[in-house]
Amino acid sequence: MYTLAIVFIFIVCILLVLIVLVQNSKGGGLASSFSNNNQIMGVRRTTDFLEKATWYLAGALLVLCVLASASIPRDQIAGEESIISRQVETAVDPTAIPTFPMTEDQIETTDSNADVEEE
Repeated sequence: MYTLAIVFIFIVCILLVLIVLVQNSKGGGLASSFSNNNQIMGVRRTTDFLEKATWYLAGALLVLCVLASASIPRDQIAGEESIISRQVETAVDPTAIPTFPMTEDQIETTDSNADVEEE
């Protein structure tokens, strides 16, 4: 459903771009090229058609965008863990004191300090 909505969005966008490019801001555009009186649609009817087509395509684009956002496949996304949260969990604590290999004297001192603290 999501993929179908995206395909329709692309089709509507292409049609909307074409309709808008055909129009002229001064009322000319495609309508101005029809200077003959024997045409099927008059100049005014052509501009009315282009204006209505623009509004209908804009409304269709709005509805399709809402439909696409409502039909995003969330079950696939829910199973995956976020990359950022994984990096946060595995990040090294910058305030931690680094541990270096201990010599035998340090190990004995640490063990004797641990015995004293237990008592």
